[in-house]
Amino acid sequence: MKSLAEKMENLLEIGGLKKDITLLVIGAVSLVMSLAKINILPFDIAWIAIIVCGTPILMDTFIGLATEFDIKADLLVSMALIASVYLGEFFAAGEVAFIMQLGALLEDITSERAKASIEKLVNMTPQTARVLRNGVETVIPAQEVAVGDILRVLPGETIAVDGRIIRGKTSVNQAVMTGEPIPVDKAEGDEVSSGTLNQFGSFEMVATKVGEDSSIQRMIRLVQSADAGKAKIVGLADRWATWIVVISFLTAVATWIFTGQLIRAATVLIVFCPCAFVLATPTAIIAAIGNATGHGFLVREGDALERLSKVDKIAFDKTGTLTYGKPVVIKVKAADGTDEETLFNMAASAEAMSEHPLAKAVVTSYKEKYTQPLRSADDFVMLLGRGISARIDDKKVIIGNLTLLVENGITVDNAVLEETDEYLNNGSTIVYIAVDDEYAGYIVLSDTVRDESPALIRKISDTGMTTVLLTGDNHNSAAYIAQQTGIQEYKAGCLPEDKMTYIKEMLDNGQSVCMIGDGINDAPSLKLASVGIAMGSVGSDIAVDAADIVVVDDEIRELPHLLKLSKRMMTTIKMNLIFSMGLNLLAVVLSISGVLNPVLGALVHNAGSVAVITNSAFLMKWK
Repeated sequence: MKSLAEKMENLLEIGGLKKDITLLVIGAVSLVMSLAKINILPFDIAWIAIIVCGTPILMDTFIGLATEFDIKADLLVSMALIASVYLGEFFAAGEVAFIMQLGALLEDITSERAKASIEKLVNMTPQTARVLRNGVETVIPAQEVAVGDILRVLPGETIAVDGRIIRGKTSVNQAVMTGEPIPVDKAEGDEVSSGTLNQFGSFEMVATKVGEDSSIQRMIRLVQSADAGKAKIVGLADRWATWIVVISFLTAVATWIFTGQLIRAATVLIVFCPCAFVLATPTAIIAAIGNATGHGFLVREGDALERLSKVDKIAFDKTGTLTYGKPVVIKVKAADGTDEETLFNMAASAEAMSEHPLAKAVVTSYKEKYTQPLRSADDFVMLLGRGISARIDDKKVIIGNLTLLVENGITVDNAVLEETDEYLNNGSTIVYIAVDDEYAGYIVLSDTVRDESPALIRKISDTGMTTVLLTGDNHNSAAYIAQQTGIQEYKAGCLPEDKMTYIKEMLDNGQSVCMIGDGINDAPSLKLASVGIAMGSVGSDIAVDAADIVVVDDEIRELPHLLKLSKRMMTTIKMNLIFSMGLNLLAVVLSISGVLNPVLGALVHNAGSVAVITNSAFLMKWK
């Protein structure tokens, strides 16, 4: 149930920015005409600005007091507006209301720009779905799919809801959610997520998560949660604003008593209003969130950027973060008497018939290295979970794991197994090749370090932060990645509880730690860390939910920008707060002494609010 305040707020917001701009234009015209003494009405035309711009402020104040006894900045503005009207300062009253609404509009525009840029990243919700009911296929709106419905998905179609495959095999392109271009093989019993693209085979699935529970809707909710109001520092400013309202009222009363001039008291109310102070923090956070979004980050919590600015250690998971998360051929070893290029050509020719990611990696790597064209393959057979077989130039070719070769009675020497064990220990994948039932060689595929990872780690280290690798891989693999990237510290063989223990020790020692991960096993660490940053992977809903910040495209090259942005945001907030408090104090002194009247006071004070919002808005484009 919505509260009365929320319902009234919704009514006042009908029409959005267009309505607000229209009312401001009307108010501005009436104020200009009033100032120029152009009066076509039987009363001061500034009343139009008072009504169109002041009514929302008065209504919001009344609703807040009546429903929650909420004392906030609008109360002080309302008192200043009413006092100005009482004194016959209609232009001043209209000006107060107009500039306050102008400041609110600038804040809304900043907020909407931030939200709009986020929505562009996640505007990929499927609109329809093929549902099988009583054996009949029907295309219905995606939002009408219910849990338990059976859906048919054809090649090239976007999956409408989360579910589990019950019939058929395929490969799903999950790049829209993870940024990883390699399709993932899916078969009966495998999970698929909404928003991902079915590439090859058709299949049937049972819906398990629909509507707001689906993966794509979860990503959209990240947009909605990018709310600066959640920042702790904003709450502090709001609490101060309440006290300022009380102090300003008492100061105005004291001014009236000691000077005997109500106009000075009214001016104090106008300039003492803490609007610039209240706007100082949320506008900076919203603008920073918008900037981060433009660089591929979804910031779920406003105070995440505040906490990130204080981080002194960054812990990385390995796969998909520092590495590409996709295999490439790093070694081809032919058996004695076999030419390496010929063997590679034969393997790539056979694998060209397969849609498997490892097969595609073999073909792509061959084409990048050699110009000799691939040969045609006959009698191609896909052996699920083991490899393939085909016939190349009347030769029987078997390519796959060691199990496949053993099944076909093919022996691999111990010396070869010892060689491949070294690659396996470093996290590589081995594809064995046999020709005419004789072992012919092997191909090594490995997930390689991202090109930008060494530079990324170097830039982070240059800021004075320490980097550490926390991985479940063995010691050799961890040491290799650490050496390749320049990470100063690494922990190998980490189970989820081991990562948590490490982070807890760092926190207990007074260090602020940022954790970057992508898997479900990283979720506890992401939640425990000072700041958790999750890669936006489909299979890691729990990790994303546990994180404060999500990397939408799985590219962390912009992480140094995010780190510097967080520090810049805090600098902007401090500048805004110092400026707003200093301006308010100066204006109060001038008001008490009679230098400022209500009109000048309104200009000085509200110009400060506009200056604060404008200064925050610069964060949107900061680089």
